[in-house]
Amino acid sequence: MAAEPYRSGAVVAFDEAKGFGTVRDDESGDELFFHCTAIADGTRTIAVGTPVMFVVIPGRHGQWEATALSPRPS
Repeated sequence: MAAEPYRSGAVVAFDEAKGFGTVRDDESGDELFFHCTAIADGTRTIAVGTPVMFVVIPGRHGQWEATALSPRPS
C-alpha cells in the first residue's frame, strides 16, 4: 500500500481507555491502527462505525497507520 492523500473508510474499533483503535480502508480492505492523537478535531474519541477520511502513513512498528482522521462529509 502506498501512502496517498486522503482515503475513506470506517472506524472498526476504538478503546477510549487505551486511546487507540482501527479503521478499515474502503479501497484495500486493510485494517489500520490509529492513536487518539490522530483524530483531527482533537476530541480524542470517535464512535465505532463512523465513516471517516484519513491519511495513511508509515507507522513506528513498520506497518501502515491512519492519521488525520475526520468524519466523512455526507
